[in-house]
Order: sequence, then structure tokens, then C-alpha cells
Amino acid sequence: MHPLISRYLDVRRHTLGLAEPLSPEDCAAQSMPDASPAKWHLAHTTWFFETFVLEAHESGFAPFEAAFRVLFNSYYNGVGARHPRPQRGLLTRPPLAEVLAYRADVDARMQRLLPTLVHDAALCALVELGLQHEQQHQELLVTDIKHLLSCNPMHPAYRPAQPVAVECAAAPPLVWHAWAGGLAEIGHAGGGFAFDNESPRHPVYLQPYAMASRLVTNAEFAAFVDDGGYGQPAHWLAEGWDWRAAQGLEQPLYWQRDGSTWHEFTLAGLRPLQGAQPVVHLSYFEADAYARWAGARLPTEAEWEHAAAPVLCDRAFDEAASELLHPGVAWGSGLAQLVGAAWQWTQSSYAPYPGFRAAEGAVGEYNGKFMVNQYVLRGSSCATPPGHARASYRNFFPATARWQFAGVRLAKDMG
Repeated sequence: MHPLISRYLDVRRHTLGLAEPLSPEDCAAQSMPDASPAKWHLAHTTWFFETFVLEAHESGFAPFEAAFRVLFNSYYNGVGARHPRPQRGLLTRPPLAEVLAYRADVDARMQRLLPTLVHDAALCALVELGLQHEQQHQELLVTDIKHLLSCNPMHPAYRPAQPVAVECAAAPPLVWHAWAGGLAEIGHAGGGFAFDNESPRHPVYLQPYAMASRLVTNAEFAAFVDDGGYGQPAHWLAEGWDWRAAQGLEQPLYWQRDGSTWHEFTLAGLRPLQGAQPVVHLSYFEADAYARWAGARLPTEAEWEHAAAPVLCDRAFDEAASELLHPGVAWGSGLAQLVGAAWQWTQSSYAPYPGFRAAEGAVGEYNGKFMVNQYVLRGSSCATPPGHARASYRNFFPATARWQFAGVRLAKDMG
């Protein structure tokens, strides 16, 4: 079997495995406009292959269901009309069984088509883009279902059969690692896959800087909360302070206080907050406020990549998600938790690299048109599929986004 066909089947199976613990009711609900129902993720990732691969290359192409072209289009204006994103939870029809039949039908057709096209480099690149796109939706499926389940006062677990986590060992001391700065290069290099927003590779000039050896822990962030950090405007950007006040926020998403004890909702249900684990589900505003309170700052994306790239290239790293789909305690020497724990906010606005050009056609809408009013996150999280992380990866969200596994790695100026 050609490696691309094998990879296609593996990625598609992994998505179904993530949906397996969910009921049809779980798969249909939408907890907020930024999140999508699991059923929609299952269908949209299938829509990508039907629309961009089968429609253009399958002899005698006919859609599985013509209405799906509108229902499961996300933001591709070049393809046509779209169902409104905030109303995806209203799509009780088609039922989950029909969406699964849609996936099976497209997979069977792709398996027949791919062996005839594996020598077409452009088509193989398009299929790989679709697989990377599906891996992004695998992570979104997990974080979206976590938000949905958190809205239920029963605090249900995503995987009820999982063991309850034991109290974690202490986190290692935070150590500062310094770099002299100077001229460096960032951006995708080599022959492996990268999204278009990771290129072109280009020079940047860095002032001397230092980055923390690990992510900020729950215990460290709890100290900020207990010190009244959410009530002190001096720590907050003006827009962040107004947003925090309007939302009435006093702690991270999924934290709940029971008397004097903090609990955290996880995909294994509600459990006592583990102080040694990284704090997650922070907005950019919260991450930035904590950094100011701690006498530090967030790194730039160029600093993060400059520091992380040699580590990720020179040694093997474990990025497999834990069974509980929650980040674990830092371990080892050097820079820990670069990948596989939490996405790390940077102070860099999401903008094109010098010389960036979006691809022609609807596929060119993938990244470039979102380069406004968002911040870059680097690394990967415990919900990121294995094999999806790399040093040049640029994730991006608005400053108020909290439902992703996003945490904090501190930085500071040197010299």
C-alpha cells in the first residue's frame, strides 16, 4: 500500500476513535459560537476531500448529498454559500448515522482514486493538506467537546472508564535559559509538510533574551489569583481589563472553588486542581497579565522558534497525548514542555511573513485571510495529534480565546 493511502486511512480512523466515546446527543450540540458540534467536525473534514479532491479528479463524480456542500463548508467563500457558524448546533439533520455513512462513502471513493494519482505531486500535496487539516479538527473536536461537557452540572467525563489521576509530584524549579540574540532565521525549512503561513523562511534580529525552562504551573497561577491578580488593572492591557470586567472573570476557565480548594474540570471529569501541572485554558489577556504580575513577559514567536528549533531537531520528543488528554508535569533538563502539553501564547500578532503569498483558488483561503486581530501560539498541546507538531508551526487565536489548551511560558529581556 502506498504510504499516502496508509496515512489517509490512519488519520481518518483516528478521528472516528475520538468520536467513539460520544453519544449522538453529544455529537449534535454546540456550546458556543466558537465551538462546533462533533458531528459537524466529522462531516466537514469529509467535505474537504469530497470538494477539493473527488470533485476535481473522480470520473463521473456525483456528491453524496448535494446539500452537504453548503451545510459543511466552513469559511471557503470561493466554494459557495455556507451555513452560519453559530447555528451549526441546529443541524439535527442529517443524523449522526448519515454523517458516518458520508465518511464511509468518501473514504471508499478516495481509496479507489488515490492509487491512480499517487504519482501526481500536486495532488499528493493537496491530500496531505487535507490530512493536516483533519488533524487540526481532531484537536478542535476534543476541545469543543470539553467545553460542551463543562456546561453540564453533572460534570460528565469524556472517557468515564479512565482512571482517576493521582496527585502529581512537584514541578521542577523554573530555570531561565538565556540567548545572546543577534541575527537568526525563522520559518519552515526542509522538505516536510508545513502550512503556507510558516513560509517563507526569513531573517530576524533578536535582542538578548531568556525563556523559562517550563510552563507556568497551576500552583503558580493560583498565587496570582489569590493575590487579587484578576482585580488589579495594573497587570492588564486596557482592552483585556474591559473584557475581563464585562465577563466577570476571576479565575481560569474550568476552575471552580470548593471552600478553600480549587477544582478543575477535565476530560476525565471534575477533579482537585493539580498544582504541578501546567495552567491551561488561558486567554492571551490572562497570560499577558500573569506575565506582568510575575515581572516577566510573553516571548515573541521568533524568540520561541529560535530557542525551540534546535531542541526539537536534536533530540526525540514525546508529544503523545496522555490518556486523560491533560498536560502532565514537566520533567528533564533544558527547555521542557515545548510540545505535547499546552500551546504557548506569544506577544506576536498573527501577520504574514515577508514575501508571503497565499495559494491560488479556494485552498488559498486556508490561512492568509485570518491574519488580523489574532495572536500567535507556538508548540502543541496534549490534544494535538502525534506527529502534528514542529518548531515552525504557527497556531493563532483571538486574544479572548480560552477553550483551547493554551498556557504560558515566560520570557524576559537580558542585558
